[in-house]
This record gives sequence, structure tokens and C-alpha cells, in this order.
Amino acid sequence: MLEIKANKAAKRFQYDWIFRDLSLKITPNENIAIIGSNGSGKSTLLKCLAGTSPLTEGSFTYFLENKEISANDIYQYLAIAAPYLELPEEFTLSELLEFHFSFTSPLKGLDANKMMEIMYLTDSKDKQVSYFSSGMKQRLKLGLCFFSSKPLLLLDEPSANLDLKGLAWYLDLVQGYGSDKTLIIASNDVREYDFCTQMVEIETFKLKKAI
Repeated sequence: MLEIKANKAAKRFQYDWIFRDLSLKITPNENIAIIGSNGSGKSTLLKCLAGTSPLTEGSFTYFLENKEISANDIYQYLAIAAPYLELPEEFTLSELLEFHFSFTSPLKGLDANKMMEIMYLTDSKDKQVSYFSSGMKQRLKLGLCFFSSKPLLLLDEPSANLDLKGLAWYLDLVQGYGSDKTLIIASNDVREYDFCTQMVEIETFKLKKAI
């Protein structure tokens, strides 16, 4: 049960404000969409929420079961899937699953074989990830995220490299393994987030320039 409060959060690169004066509350198990055009700063906001990119102004405050978590420790409570995150491609699928879940706990009732079955990757268990198609890699990224026992999931363009069948699979994943988690989705494709209950339009938090 993770809650996030943003208090006048802002991020600037050199002289350009990506977003500013962002204040909101994300309640436990809520689904939030960060929306906006390409290059508007959706991924930057997601990285700030993950603690990998520091804010320029303001703050994010995190609470788990009403107990505050340090921003420096939030990485322990989240999983992320994003196009810019690389997979260790020298591993086979079996090796990668073993490696990943040596650092974090999987959801109860899920072992490696079950995960591969859900991701439709059973026939590739001994194949190096470097030989996976872009769609297979995307299913793997999403699987590693959803199958991790974390209360917060950050998803950046989750259906990238997925066809219509893959998109339906992703939505099934949300329903089956994301219902008891807080989901924050950065996207400009409504199909990826139309189940969300709150929308954050990143471009409304741009610093307005004088005419």
C-alpha cells in the first residue's frame, strides 16, 4: 500500500523547465497516467519519481503503510519497465530470471517456468536474450516488472514493440498482476492507460513563457 505526494515538484535542464509546480497525491493501488506529446518530459518525470533523476525544486514524499520512506530508499519498493533500460543480453532467459530474482522476491506462486509460460517464452528458455526479437524483449521487460513483489510499478511506453496481440497481453498482465499495486504509466497512446483513474498532463506544468 504505497502512497506518493508531490509538493511543487520541478525539473530543469539548463535553462529549460521540463515541468514545474507539480503537486498531486497518488493513493495506494491507484493507476496514474502521465500523458503528453513526444519529448514533453513524461520519461523525465518517471525517472524523478523513481529517484534516478533529482528534482530541481520541490519534493516527492513516499509512504508505505503510512510510514514515510526516504527518497534515497524508494528504489527498493519499485520496479520499472522502459525502452531505455537495457537487458543483460549475454544471459539466456533462464539465467536472466535466476539473476533478476536473486535481487528481488517474485510474487507468491510464480516460479521461473510459470513466468516463462505467462510471457509466451517457454520455448526460448535456453536462448540468449541477444537473439530475442524486440517484442520478446518487451514482454520480458514487462514480466520482470510485474512479477517482482514491489508495491510501485513504473511503466514507460509499455506496449512499445508489441503488436495488437501483445497489447492485449499487456492489458491482461495489468489486470492479473497489477491490481494490488500502484501503477504509473508514461504514454501518449490511450490504449496503454485507458483504465487509469488519474491523468497528469505534463504540458500543463510547463513554465509559461511571456509573450
